[in-house]
Amino acid sequence: MKKIVVINASPRTSWNTSSLVRDAARGAESEGAEVKIFDLYKLDKFTGCISCFGCKLPEHQGICIYKDGLAPVLEEIRTADGLIIGTPNYLGDVSAAFRSLYERLIFQALSYKTEPRSYNKHLIPVLFIMTSNCSEEYYSQIGYDKMLENYRSTLNRMVGPTKIMICGDTLQVDDYSKYNWTMFNPDSKKERHEKEFPSELEKAYSLGAEMVRKPWE
Repeated sequence: MKKIVVINASPRTSWNTSSLVRDAARGAESEGAEVKIFDLYKLDKFTGCISCFGCKLPEHQGICIYKDGLAPVLEEIRTADGLIIGTPNYLGDVSAAFRSLYERLIFQALSYKTEPRSYNKHLIPVLFIMTSNCSEEYYSQIGYDKMLENYRSTLNRMVGPTKIMICGDTLQVDDYSKYNWTMFNPDSKKERHEKEFPSELEKAYSLGAEMVRKPWE
């Protein structure tokens, strides 16, 4: 049985990002995979890479040795057959929790050698989901496409072949009237969420199933 690790890197556990990664998880389960789900903001205290270089020592090559809330997540990824991870777009980048995991996940694999360049010999497919208030059509205009490509390129080299799914123009809150946000049309936001978000969930489900049924390379 294949094992898929699923990570919600949003502080909200029942909103857009969480819903998408969980539907991707259900897709993987539909193909017979065992799924392990982590909500990063519910873990014990953790940090990004602390630059201890323990993962470069001969006895620990490629393995982050720092013990905190991320340690069991990194261990599960090491033995997984696929990784699904979702994050909201915060200030034009990933969430802080995502970044902490990303640092730990990538740095442990860096060898600092001409050969091999990476200690990770167990490459697995990755589905990287990003949600944002910004519509996807604006990504290329404001540089979000380049930001995502940088993450995709590094994940591709150090973790495994990576697909990106963007879900833009998301519904941020249930009740916009509390905030007097004049930039948004609350009715349009809700209408789009009701009409379009179900298809985004279906897409995530399909990608989760595809990861197990026919992993991308």
